[in-house]
This record gives sequence, structure tokens and C-alpha cells, in this order.
Amino acid sequence: MSRRDPEDGRRPVVRGRRSAGDPPPGRWRGPLGTWPAVALTVAVLVAANLLLHTWTGALRLLAAVVVSAVLLGVLRWAGGTPADAGLAAGTRARGARWAAALTGIVAAVYLVGALLPATRPLFEDRRYDGMTAGELTVRVFVVVPVGTVLVEEVAFRGVLYGLVRRVRGTVWATTVSSLLFGLWHVLPSLGLATAKPALTGVVGASPLGSAVAVTAAVLFTASAGVLFCELRRRSGSLLAPMGLHWAVNALGYAVGFLLR
Repeated sequence: MSRRDPEDGRRPVVRGRRSAGDPPPGRWRGPLGTWPAVALTVAVLVAANLLLHTWTGALRLLAAVVVSAVLLGVLRWAGGTPADAGLAAGTRARGARWAAALTGIVAAVYLVGALLPATRPLFEDRRYDGMTAGELTVRVFVVVPVGTVLVEEVAFRGVLYGLVRRVRGTVWATTVSSLLFGLWHVLPSLGLATAKPALTGVVGASPLGSAVAVTAAVLFTASAGVLFCELRRRSGSLLAPMGLHWAVNALGYAVGFLLR
């Protein structure tokens, strides 16, 4: 593992246990304290989770953009910079290369999974019933990148990760961000046990089965959050986890649609 963090430079950080890749020591400079900023970020995310789970269409997309802007505003209010959110200009090309490579890897894995009889049923999803090619296109190129990837990556690998990393280091930032990312998926996972036939066959369609499916989804997404944070750290850019996040979701929709 490289001991040099691509995001290192003249950036403040602080107390607590630090790893070799953490930013150099210093202090935040902003009218809002770091932990109040974390608390405010979590409060915004709680409200956003309810709204984004309820609203649909253009209203949901607009809400995702507004929430992302508000969260970046909180980071700025606390003295954060674009680099703290993984959005520094100097890291964008590197992040884009990571995103492209990761997208290619996901596409290859999905292709193999779709071709193998043993894994093909994993792509079955009743939510594709009645979906048209036009609706799939909108979902893949608009709903997923704006309504899912943008808001979640800005929130968890951008603002939360950046805030906590400055005061507690990479391990704490990864842990807090990933745990909250897992909990973020409680509401979207409520109907998962009945939507995925492969999952229904394992946990059933009872309330207990639904609870098991939700718990599994939270643990899985929290684990995915750890991977996304590591991609952010290694690449120095939010574009890397954004690319992987989009590929996993959007290409999964596309393969599931084609295998109906």
C-alpha cells in the first residue's frame, strides 16, 4: 500500500490516532465547528432520506441536487475545501481514469454473471416488469447518476468523510461514513425480499424475512462503503467511488432488464 495519500498537501488535520496517509496536523478554520458540522450533515441526511424515498421523478432529482449543494455548503461553512470533498481540480483526471477502469471491471463481471446459468437468476428483479427501454435509459443515465450517486457520494465519501478525516483520521472517517451509509439504505431495502426472486427463495416473504433482507442490505452497503472510502483515499478523488457506484447500480439495472 502506498504511504502517500494523493490528497496530502498543505491541509489541516488534527488530534486523534492518525495513519500514515492522513493529512498533516493543523486546525480547521471556519465559523462552524467540525463536530457541529458533522451533526448538521447527519440531520440533513435524515431529512433527505425521507424525502428522496417519498418523492419521485423530477422532484426527486431536484431534491438530490439541492441536498448535495447544501452538504457542500456545510463543509465550506466548517472551513473545508474542495480537496476535503475529493473535488480538488488537480485530482479530477486521476479520478476519471479510476472511474473508467472500475466501470470496465464491473461490466466484465456482470457479463460473465449474466452468461453463467448459475448466477443469471441473481439479476432477476420484479421491479423491471413493465419497464420500457426509454425508462431504462432515463434510469441509467439520469436517475442513478443524479438521484443516487451524486447525493450519496457527496454526502458519505465527500462531506462526512472529509469532516471526520480532518479531526480523527482515515480509519474513523471510513468507519463513520460507512456505518451511516449502511443505515441510509434501510428505507430503500424494505421491499427487497419480495422484489428479488432469488432473495425471496432464501429469506421468504414474511415480516421476519423482510427484516433479514434489510439487515443484510445494511451490512452489505456498509461494507461497500468501506471500499468506496478506500477508492476515495487511494485516488484522491470523489470521481473514483462515483464511477464504481454508478457502474454497479446502472449496469445492474441494464443487465436485469435485458435478462427479463
